[in-house]
Amino acid sequence: MEVETSGGGPPAQSAAQPSGNSHSPLLDDCLKLLRGERDEQRLAGLLLVTKFCNKQDHSTIFQVYRAVGPKFLLRLLRTGMGKVGGGGGGAAENRDAYLQLSVTVLAAFCRVPEIAASQDMLSLIPLFQEIISTGSASSVIEDCYEFVYLVANTHEDGVRALYDSGGMQLLASQLSTLPDGSPIVELAMRLVQLIISRLPAEKVFIEHPSELAILVVGLARLFALLQTALKFEALHLLSAILSSQCSAPVRGALNSMANSTWSTDMRMGIVAVLNNRVAPAEKLQALILAECTISIVGEEWLIGSVKLPDVQDPIPVDRCMLLVLGTSRVEIAVLLNELARLRDEASKSHSLNAEVIHMKQRNLAICYSLVEKVIKLVSKFGGDEDLHPDATISDSTLTMIISGLNETISVVLDYLEDVKDHGENKGDDLLASVRLIGSYLAETPHACGEKVKALLGYMLSIQGEDEASPFYSICFLIPMLCQITMRTDGCKLLASSGAYRAVVEYLIRLIAPNSSTVEDVGSVSLACDTILNFLMKREQIAFTSSGASFIKLLSALSHWTEDRGDPDSLMMASSICALILDSISEETLIRHPDFSNDDLVSLSQLMKRSLAMCGKGMMSDEESDLYQIVHACYLRWVDRFPRIKELIER
Repeated sequence: MEVETSGGGPPAQSAAQPSGNSHSPLLDDCLKLLRGERDEQRLAGLLLVTKFCNKQDHSTIFQVYRAVGPKFLLRLLRTGMGKVGGGGGGAAENRDAYLQLSVTVLAAFCRVPEIAASQDMLSLIPLFQEIISTGSASSVIEDCYEFVYLVANTHEDGVRALYDSGGMQLLASQLSTLPDGSPIVELAMRLVQLIISRLPAEKVFIEHPSELAILVVGLARLFALLQTALKFEALHLLSAILSSQCSAPVRGALNSMANSTWSTDMRMGIVAVLNNRVAPAEKLQALILAECTISIVGEEWLIGSVKLPDVQDPIPVDRCMLLVLGTSRVEIAVLLNELARLRDEASKSHSLNAEVIHMKQRNLAICYSLVEKVIKLVSKFGGDEDLHPDATISDSTLTMIISGLNETISVVLDYLEDVKDHGENKGDDLLASVRLIGSYLAETPHACGEKVKALLGYMLSIQGEDEASPFYSICFLIPMLCQITMRTDGCKLLASSGAYRAVVEYLIRLIAPNSSTVEDVGSVSLACDTILNFLMKREQIAFTSSGASFIKLLSALSHWTEDRGDPDSLMMASSICALILDSISEETLIRHPDFSNDDLVSLSQLMKRSLAMCGKGMMSDEESDLYQIVHACYLRWVDRFPRIKELIER
């Protein structure tokens, strides 16, 4: 294909020039040229089209497209690319002109949805991706991106074609090289959005974790630097990628990147959003992104350097933490108020907008998680853990944070009280509320004392949507319960609220041989310590451990230790059993329907093994203390349990 031209290729933006009347003689002349038999006529027609056709005039564009036909356009494109089958190469400058003309015209044609949705345009996606990868002139690249986006967005198989022809690899390699804030960057971001929103996440995230991680790095940089609407496009895209249920491989790839600044860029972008007056929805997206980032790099990310493009003065290193905490607290108050209103309306009208409630519960969980991260970080300042040199906050800031946390925990307790008054105890939002309260009370067990006392029994009864009986609510509160039972008033609270039964049943479920719950050594230890503390103070609180739950615990602990050889488990279990036996008789034990003869034998063997521990080498101080409890209790009740005595001495 050869044509005489008076200059280079047609200007890339000429297709967007104003048009005259679409039924003008000029259009008729143009259509005649486009329908001509010779390539030179068609080329002249296309050049003429670029002079007068308005990109908004879809009717005229469609007439032009039908006149020229897709076969000629494909030959023109391939000629411009220097490919075999293009109809002849010609001089290099001619090829550049053909490439510019074909790309510009094809991009203009695809602004008409009917053309973009055609199979002819779909088949060109790989060629356009090849042009992009070769690094042609920026004007050609922009039209290429526009073409690919229009076809991918319009054709039902467009995104799949983009993906299958190496779209992820191309976008990952290109994004960081494109001019910041340019239309090309916007189109590239939209292509990424199309891929992750329209294709199965399990496919994209599993097959291309490295490419997605590279895209996150590039998007984070744009999120930090841009001061236009594209900043929020980057925010939404980052949130969509990192909050996906299939994002674990991407998070792993990001975590393994050495010397990458992506997390610092995230902090800069998030601070910029939270520090300015933006729509609440955008702030919520920033919180989602903050939660995702912390889950990858840890809560110390909340404290670090921040440099905003429009701020000259240095920004305190704790600004991100304070903004995240403050915004989360506001969102929690708003969301809890809205959820309480929705529950109240549902109880009156007997109708429930499940989708709206689920969305608010999901957002609430994000805010709760961020507050928990702050609690965890603050607790490190009071501990012995090594922190990054930048991870420092003043005493006044720490006091302000604790005050804010107290206020938020009080608001959450008020919400639970309101739900309790409505007679409800099942819901993921309720369980998440207990988790947040438990996280805070684990660090400050006596905070919000009166409200916690009033609601302790109710909180231990709360179930998640998928739970048949309470379990995780007890798990979340057990660190606090363990601490308060070190004091007599805490044990009185467990007795008066019935919380001790919940802890006993929780421990039985943890150690049961047929339990579906994976045994957690830390949780077992906390539950045992709580029960031991409680039983040790039974006389001060006038409590008798003769109830059915404690007899079931005798059976569970004795069988749990049958195959265990570690002294810690053996001594802890035997000390609890010895204290329980101190309050009951053998007759009561044997007659109980939940206690069998096998249980009696197993219990006797446990006591025998623990009593024999004293002569078996060195014991730790804790094991020695537990042995003293077992031995003292045994001497008190041994004559009341002749069958156990016989089995031990046999």
